[in-house]
Amino acid sequence: MKILAVGMNYVAHCQELHANENLPKEPVIFMKPDSALLKDSKPFFIPDFSRQVDYETELVVRINRLGKNIAERFAHRYYDAVTVGIDFTARDLQRRFREEGKPWELCKGFDNSAVIGDFVSVNKFKDIQNLKFHLDIDGNTVQQGNTADMLFKVDEIIAYVSRFFTLKIGDLLFTGTPVGVGPVSVGQHLQGYLEEEKLLDFYVR
Repeated sequence: MKILAVGMNYVAHCQELHANENLPKEPVIFMKPDSALLKDSKPFFIPDFSRQVDYETELVVRINRLGKNIAERFAHRYYDAVTVGIDFTARDLQRRFREEGKPWELCKGFDNSAVIGDFVSVNKFKDIQNLKFHLDIDGNTVQQGNTADMLFKVDEIIAYVSRFFTLKIGDLLFTGTPVGVGPVSVGQHLQGYLEEEKLLDFYVR
């Protein structure tokens, strides 16, 4: 199982963190190892190597078929379920790595940095490109988005990444975060919602 993720996929988020950069012309792809996965409402422990770990709330898509060089018009056949996830980012490390022109897997792919909630069938929704999702921390909404605002749609991303990687059953695709990212601290209670259904629920330790 591999975890694929998309960076800079919402315009407002690009302006939030990368205001001096042009919008991407094609999906910005990075990966997380399987050891990054955190599920079943287990707590997230802030790592000791970072002073600022940010939440990034995202729609996560689960791959259900083996595929390579998938045409965009057929991409919808290759996933069966979605959920809300958190792409945790060691922001202080990311800033340093970017300034130094170095790879930044360490700030994105560390253990338990890919949190996922409960999956629900895509058949439950009329259009996954028009889904609202949001994150609450301690009962207050801190980030919200709509998949309609993606720069690169889910099917487009799947077609793109399958040119480079063979997609396998159980692979996960984090589809990018909207504006409103921010740091977490010990003791906080995070809850993620897709439409009005709570799918993600865990604590920061």
